[in-house]
Parts: sequence; C-alpha cells; structure tokens
Amino acid sequence: MNFIEELQWRGMIHTVMPGTEEQLKKEMTSAYVGIDPTADSLHIGHLVSVMMLKHFQRSGHKPIALVGGATGMIGDPSGKSAERNLLDEKALRHNQNCIQSQLEKFLDFTSDAPNAAELVNNYDWMKDYSFLDFIRDIGKHITVNYMMAKDSVKKRLANDSNVGMSFTEFSYQLLQGFDFLHLYQTKNCKLQMGGSDQWGNITTGTELIRRKTGGEAFALVCPLITKADGGKFGKTESGNVWLDRRYTSPYKFYQFWLNVSDADAEKYIKIFTAISKDEIAALVAEHTTAPHLRILQKRLAQEVTVMVHSEEDYHAAVDASNILFGNSTSESLKKLDEETLLAVFDGVPQFTISKSALETGVKAIDLLTDSAAVFPSKGEMRKLVQSGGVSINKEKLENQDEILNSSKLLNNKYLLVQKGKKNYFLLTAE
Repeated sequence: MNFIEELQWRGMIHTVMPGTEEQLKKEMTSAYVGIDPTADSLHIGHLVSVMMLKHFQRSGHKPIALVGGATGMIGDPSGKSAERNLLDEKALRHNQNCIQSQLEKFLDFTSDAPNAAELVNNYDWMKDYSFLDFIRDIGKHITVNYMMAKDSVKKRLANDSNVGMSFTEFSYQLLQGFDFLHLYQTKNCKLQMGGSDQWGNITTGTELIRRKTGGEAFALVCPLITKADGGKFGKTESGNVWLDRRYTSPYKFYQFWLNVSDADAEKYIKIFTAISKDEIAALVAEHTTAPHLRILQKRLAQEVTVMVHSEEDYHAAVDASNILFGNSTSESLKKLDEETLLAVFDGVPQFTISKSALETGVKAIDLLTDSAAVFPSKGEMRKLVQSGGVSINKEKLENQDEILNSSKLLNNKYLLVQKGKKNYFLLTAE
C-alpha cells in the first residue's frame, strides 16, 4: 500500500514536504505524531492523526506516538488564544497510560514485527536537560527571525497584542523541534505528521535536524477537519466527543456519527475508517440512490464505534437507538444498562416518585397524575389509555387502574412512560 496515495484519496493531505514519498518508497521509515496529554482521554479531534499512524503502519512503516509530557507542561500556542493550565508529572503520567490504552485499539504495539508501534514521552529526555545546555545546544541553531516568521507566532501576537505571548510559549517550537531531532538521532525517525496548524512547529524540527546534523527529515500534515456547515468538528452542545466512555457514552458516541450530514458522512468515512476505496465508492453510490436510509452514516457510526469501543457496545447503541426511534420491545428496554438508559432519554421530562409507595403498589392513573404530572388531568389520561396511546416500559397500558409496583422498575430505579408516539417521560423512584 502506498501511504501517500492512500492519504490523498482519503482527503488527508494538506501539505507534504518534497521528497517524502521518495523516502517512504526507499525503506521502512519511522514517523511520529505528537499528542498533548492534557486530559486522560483522547477526543475525536485526535482521531485524524491517529488514523494517519494506523494507515502508516498498514503501509509497512513504523508509527511512533509521542505523548508530550514535557511540552504538555508548557502548552502549544498553535491555534490557541490563551496560555494553557500546566500539569504536574503525576497527572501527566496518568494521562499517558490512559492514552496508550486507547491507542492500542488502533495500532499494533505488542507484536514482534519490525514496524510495531512505539509510545514515547518527551518528558523522559527533557527532564534532566538543563536550560543552559538547551540554549547552547539547540537555541543557537534557530534564529529569532526564523521563529517570529511562523504563522502560529504571528497570529498570536497580532490577535492579542495586549496579553502578548510568554517566552514559555514562544520556546514551544524549539522544544518540539528538539523532539524531532532526538527521535531522528535515537530512533532514525525521519518523518513527523500532524494537523496543518502544526506545520510551523514540524518544519522547525526538520530545519534543526538539517542545521545540527546535516541530515534530511520530512513533514506531512493533514487538513483541519471541519463540518460542511462551517461548524467545528467534534464539538457538541455538551462539549468534546471523547473516546473514554466515562465522558461520552458509547450510545452518544454512536449517535454523533449517525447524525452527521450527508456531505460530512461522505468525507468522514474516508478519514475515520480503514474501509477500502472501492467499498466506499459503492457505499456512496448506494447512499445517493436512497439518502433517507442514511447508509453512509450507519456504516460510519458502526466502524468508528466498533474501533473505539467494541462490537458489543455498537449493538447496544443500535438497540438503544431503536428504543427511541424505532419499534423496539420491552425486552430491548430491559437490557439497557443504567448509563445507556440515561443517555438515550437525556433531555426528556423527568419526575421523581416514591419508591416506598411502589413497594405497596399504586394505581397507574394516580401515579401519572398525582405523583408525577405526566398528564394534567385524570380525564385526559383515561381518554388516551382507552385509545391505546399510553405505554409503560414499552408495554401498552390496558387499564388506567392497573396497579404498578417496584417489580416494574428498570434497573430497580426507573419507569419509562410513553404518551402517544413521541412523548417520553422518565420516572425515577427514590
């Protein structure tokens, strides 16, 4: 597989340094991507560069994931309007371990193949490097003029002349450049990849390698991913879409991909999956004939959810989606764990009811009018029950005087009331 050609048809190349493709054709090459460890989970904004490493390994080359323990203590100014909070070593190590376990789902770290992936942390080679040594060995090779000419620096100074830019942040590109030099010298790493906003930092590294060793190194960056409507990719009303289920449940993760626009689905399925060119072309053609079936979105959501979570989580997410949008059964509802149940019905009206009252039993009509105002009056509830329009836990309520007790509770805590086709209410027994 030709790595450059693979990335080109997937729309994953923004800029590539001349000579890169020739280098990759010549020999198995090591390349690295830097990951900022400011959280203990990656979010989907990281997935583009992770997929680049995945395709790189599939092409027979060696991927290196660099966790920026040292640079994470400083904060990269690229695309940022303010300085970041700095983390201590304990927090950074914790974040590194969590990130590695996520990367293992994409990359082969454990085999004895010559192109097995590696994880490195730049804190390991920076922690004992003195400031005097750094400015003598590294700083003298890159001029201030060269550093000032970088877009990330120019934009920051132009946009925020009152606050300015600290020396700490200004030095970031030198530190990232030194990472590339270190990996070049210790691991024969000749290529650095990242997002297009990293081009300035990456080329500082190639320049440092040239000036200090006379060697040649390369750079490749992918476009920053956007949505077709111009909105920011990977952001929802509740913030980032994370890979860790503690922050974004598998159901919500699946829903994010399922709900992208047609234009975005056609773009994202190339970037965020390893599906072949021919199969994607067939999927696009099939989708075009019947867009309402959302074939692209469904396949995209399946591929990414299985890759990040598991086949089991994917099927649970599909079942959960059917509960809200399809003709599912009470059995499907009862299978949902509490986390998924709350994710599915996030945003529906909720009421708290007495668990002790349910232990002795309470009439449905009293529960849904007096205890929880699902209906404004008993008369209105009677009419809807008679027309078959009320369900409890996806089972039709045949009689408004039916006695409901704690045996009905989902996860020993919840009742799901459906009023008509689309109106849901979640009752929590406490």
